[in-house]
Amino acid sequence: MTHPITKSFVVIEVGQFFFSQLLIELIIKRHVQKVLYGCKISYNNVYGAKKKMKYLLEEFKSLFSTIIVFLFITSAFIEGSMVPTPSMENTILTGDRLFINKFVFGSSTPSYIPFTNFELPHLKLPPLRDPNRNEIIVFRFPGDQNQLVDDAVEFWVKRCVALPGDTIEIRNKVVYVNNKKSPIPADINYFNKTIRKAGIRDNRIFPPNSNWNGDNYGPLVIPKRGDVVEVNINNIKKWETLINREFGKKTVNTSGKEIIINGKITKKYTIQQDYYFMVGDNRDNSLDSRFWGFVPRKNIVGTPIMIFWSWDSNIPFTRPLDLLSSIRFNRIAKLVK
Repeated sequence: MTHPITKSFVVIEVGQFFFSQLLIELIIKRHVQKVLYGCKISYNNVYGAKKKMKYLLEEFKSLFSTIIVFLFITSAFIEGSMVPTPSMENTILTGDRLFINKFVFGSSTPSYIPFTNFELPHLKLPPLRDPNRNEIIVFRFPGDQNQLVDDAVEFWVKRCVALPGDTIEIRNKVVYVNNKKSPIPADINYFNKTIRKAGIRDNRIFPPNSNWNGDNYGPLVIPKRGDVVEVNINNIKKWETLINREFGKKTVNTSGKEIIINGKITKKYTIQQDYYFMVGDNRDNSLDSRFWGFVPRKNIVGTPIMIFWSWDSNIPFTRPLDLLSSIRFNRIAKLVK
């Protein structure tokens, strides 16, 4: 028997977008006024054509630089985001607006154009630290089990339950890491009170062909950089997508019982990155690492700090009174943990 599952991702907060847009408009207005003033001077006084053009170019360069710096600051350090799905309930509710600390795990210059899937060349800054166990993490979704990359740029929020090198196992819905019971989140939610027994296979589960389900899962070792794993015809489906992603292209093939990676027959592969295992607090209604696999370190963006606004986002703006009455004042300024 299957259960409905949802993904919990964060989207750019609409209010923040319009605030950012307003600031950019003010910046542009200031520079345009200066340009127009410069043009007036150039016509009424002794500025030549070359000096006029030089003045205009300097102003446009200054405008461009100002916008780039502004975008870098807002995208690299603190960002406001909204949670539109329930997979982290009751820790994070649908309609919560979060401040995301993007600096702690290594901020970067803008990596994509907002509201598009167009990626930009970007520079990653050194992190202050790496994620901890049981920390809530915002990350870029790596894609489904068999996807080289996700079709869209989506940022999800889940709880990091296992680190590189850890062994995760779920026994009757209880998470164990390295054979020790993992701390249970204070606001954990179980959508379905029944437990699927061990050995009842869920075909959606990662890795493929495992005899596991969301309630009884593993044990599974989380890969870490430098690990040397054996690859063969029986387990290559577990590693194929991970290896292809590390090369950035389709590179794993088979010939009979032989495994071919990057054009060479091999029986081993050395992991190039650290990986993490993410699970939603709404355990029976969360599309997470149990279903699509590991999150590489490079995809981790930040961690939520605080809820700065909360209401029922399922209520449309066409019902303003109902929407206003749904404001959750007791959640505003609440720390996320």
